[in-house]
Amino acid sequence: MTEFCNSVDALAGRVADGVTLAVPPDYSGCAMAAVRGLIRHGVCGLRLLGVPQIGFQGDMLIGAGCVATLETAALTLGEYGPAPRFTAAIKTGRIQMRDSTCPAIHAGLQAAEKGIPFMPLRGILGSDVLAHRGDWKTLENPFGNDDPLVVLPAIRPDVSLFHAALADRQGNVWIGVRRELMLMAHASSESMVTVEAVTDVDLLGDERYAPGTLPGLYVTAIAEAPRGAWPVGLARRYEPDARHLREYVELAATEEGFQRYLNSFVLNSEQDADVSA
Repeated sequence: MTEFCNSVDALAGRVADGVTLAVPPDYSGCAMAAVRGLIRHGVCGLRLLGVPQIGFQGDMLIGAGCVATLETAALTLGEYGPAPRFTAAIKTGRIQMRDSTCPAIHAGLQAAEKGIPFMPLRGILGSDVLAHRGDWKTLENPFGNDDPLVVLPAIRPDVSLFHAALADRQGNVWIGVRRELMLMAHASSESMVTVEAVTDVDLLGDERYAPGTLPGLYVTAIAEAPRGAWPVGLARRYEPDARHLREYVELAATEEGFQRYLNSFVLNSEQDADVSA
């Protein structure tokens, strides 16, 4: 049964040190308020998984010292430029990088979703990425001659963390067209979700919402967090806060500037209340 947490920090407090944490890209549904909660809680040793890539939330978690290992197809801040804290961590060797691709991450999650140990994929044959992934194996197609395939192990995150527009009292979460969020939840042991609002409408019982609704069976905990994706924005709800994102990039260019950012916008727990107002 889905638990409804009384605050975002309470939800963030359920994420233990050292877990494999799956998060979506900036355009999907980033639980930025919960990410700030993770940093306040001092979570550490995370094995961070971008599904299939990651942006501001990854850079913040890495800069705050929360991440030990990163597996993703890319970590980028898009039009705002390279991710400064990620770049610094790679240069100093502070985190372990496991390079991947978008199809490879989706394939691994699909294997976990289906309850099978691996998933075949063809498109990464001959790539440099394959050469550096000892856990990816090449074998012959048992149904064809001279037809090699790559098999990728199932990816089973401990926790998926994302933000969505709406949940109902039964724990069902409306994700709309963001099917990667459903894949993450299906593949993960637990899913922690922040939402803009909780409705009395049964989302699975309403034809308008049911096709884009993740059943509560896959949702471990929910916290209500109006504007919980700020500053990256939430599709069809509010736009990214471009001025704030540019300020982040400028400050995070140095370790000292990043610490000033944390002190102003993360470690001060009242900041999230100000954003929601």
